[in-house]
Amino acid sequence: QVQLVESGGGLVQAGGSLTLSCKVSESDFKIHTMVWYRQAPGKQRESVAQITSGDFAIYDASVKGRFTISRDNAKHTLVLQMNNLKPEDTAFYYCNYIIPGSWGQGTQVTVSS
Repeated sequence: QVQLVESGGGLVQAGGSLTLSCKVSESDFKIHTMVWYRQAPGKQRESVAQITSGDFAIYDASVKGRFTISRDNAKHTLVLQMNNLKPEDTAFYYCNYIIPGSWGQGTQVTVSS
């Protein structure tokens, strides 16, 4: 079973930055479109950024220009660089496939105003 292990979350003030990482235990990681999702308290999980096997990235309008998704296929790692964080970015962040499988534990991001 594929394991997804997210890390890098924390508490940061508005305007600050965080870098999230996701280690994926699948040997074919490089062929998959990968997605960063987030779930805020009381809200549904949503996609915020995705990256194809060819490194084409798509962002939700709420994070475009502030977040950057990237991948290191040699290390089976997905990265989300988050800049100019806002209180509304507060959520648990998860990585998964474009068609999600089992979920990891996520990493919590809290942005104070």
